Amino acid sequence: MLLAVIAACEIGFWVLLVAGLAARYLLRLPKIGLVLLAGVPLVDVVMLVASVVDIQRGAEPSFKHSLAAIFIGVSVGFGHQTLQWADKWAAHYMAGAPRPVKPPKKGPERARRERAGWFRHLLAYVVGVGIMIGLGLLSGRGYDAALGPAWTWTIVLVIDAIVSFSYSFEGAAAPDREKESV
Repeated sequence: MLLAVIAACEIGFWVLLVAGLAARYLLRLPKIGLVLLAGVPLVDVVMLVASVVDIQRGAEPSFKHSLAAIFIGVSVGFGHQTLQWADKWAAHYMAGAPRPVKPPKKGPERARRERAGWFRHLLAYVVGVGIMIGLGLLSGRGYDAALGPAWTWTIVLVIDAIVSFSYSFEGAAAPDREKESV
């Protein structure tokens, strides 16, 4: 049952996002679009409530509860950025707004963006693992089963940190080629 709710919530996220942007830009109904877009975070609330109810009904913490926690964490960490990105592109394609500026491929601005992305990932991780632990404690059975995916996520977070922060040192070791040719 919980897996069906998780799937419905993920589908609901994208349906509300597309419907909100379509109402805003294609139908020129910005207030309705705003209401639909404001419903996007409520999908996570539904997923969290469904997970808590499942645990309270006696379910043992499992991968499905961890999956819900991961989705909620990622929504908290990256949801606002995703909505902004989608809104800029929808405005461009549906309302003739200027094409969004592509992020830089290198340099200090790229390094800053990569670090900011890692901090969003860290926020997602803290929220997701916190929910996993909370569901485990709520069950009264411990949280070992619910925390299973957290170990893999920890490895991904560390790799992401190494990659994201490596952009901060890009060019520091290599000499500036433009200065050499002068």
